[in-house]
Amino acid sequence: MSNITTNSTSIIVGEDQTQLIALVNLLNKTISQYGLGLIWFVGNIGSILNCIVFSQPTYGKSPCAMHFLASSVAQFFTFNFALLTRLLQYGYGIQGTNIYVWFCKVRFYLFYIFVAVPRYNIVMASVDRYFASSRSALRRQWSSSKIATRLIIGNIIVWCIIYVQVLIFYDITNGSCSYGSGAYGIFFSIYISIDSGILPLLLMLIFGLLTVNNIHKTRKRIDVAPTGDPSRPAQAAKMSKKDIQLHRMLANQICLFIILNMPNPCYLVYRSFTITLVKSPFRRATETFLSNMTYALIHLGFSLTFANFFISSDIYRREFLQVIRIKILRQTSASTATEGGTTVKAVRQNGGNG
Repeated sequence: MSNITTNSTSIIVGEDQTQLIALVNLLNKTISQYGLGLIWFVGNIGSILNCIVFSQPTYGKSPCAMHFLASSVAQFFTFNFALLTRLLQYGYGIQGTNIYVWFCKVRFYLFYIFVAVPRYNIVMASVDRYFASSRSALRRQWSSSKIATRLIIGNIIVWCIIYVQVLIFYDITNGSCSYGSGAYGIFFSIYISIDSGILPLLLMLIFGLLTVNNIHKTRKRIDVAPTGDPSRPAQAAKMSKKDIQLHRMLANQICLFIILNMPNPCYLVYRSFTITLVKSPFRRATETFLSNMTYALIHLGFSLTFANFFISSDIYRREFLQVIRIKILRQTSASTATEGGTTVKAVRQNGGNG
């Protein structure tokens, strides 16, 4: 039995509780080593493949695909900084953030940026799909590659400015890198739970439902409206197939994000209301474990992006397999074109002259 004094309050820790603390810490370390390690590996491979696929001509001019591409690029930095430093801290006890003040500030500053940028790129993709699926020509004009480029750049700049507060208020207190426990600590806990959890998930859900409503209305209108040109239905179906699959990819991504991101804001809300309480060592160890697991779920959601896109879209699968054949296996790619009623087959080999 040991006696621990915290804020002038004596806390007696029995042997059973000491063993429980050791068990929770071991569980946190083991999951961080193997679970976060697997997420890091799978996430890196997936983000690289997403970047390659969405860079192909098939997706090049699609605003939604541009947001997916920007999100995948940001996720790569998320895995190799935010997740990697968490893996080293909780899995291998490398406590750089709790030793050097400058690293404490920079680490969390970049962490919040690298997590916010890909998340809000998905939010902007859901907004783009809403405008693209609208029956109003004026609203559809808001879905363009030029606007998408501006939003992607603006997204980065906005979060770099907003999280400057981390460079100011984060510090090492009692051997831990965190924001203070005073008024700012309560404010930041509530702010981050809204900004990183409730707000993006709510926006994804709202615009996702609005997009589904637009698609439903458009389908009803197409079923009712007659057409005298037999060539138009096939062309419309061909054009809509890509959009429908982008809608499906986004809808599945939103569902994935809502399920895996919801525990984190719930924990942050709980932390904001208990930040001034005196807690036992076992409770602190348990909260550290729960906090780490909620962030692990966020990174898991990022790492499953490639799997979601691969399952949700046959166009994505086709582009991915073509990239594997041409870029990796160095096989030839055959394309067929029709000129004046004659079929011409052009064989292209990767690395050859155009």
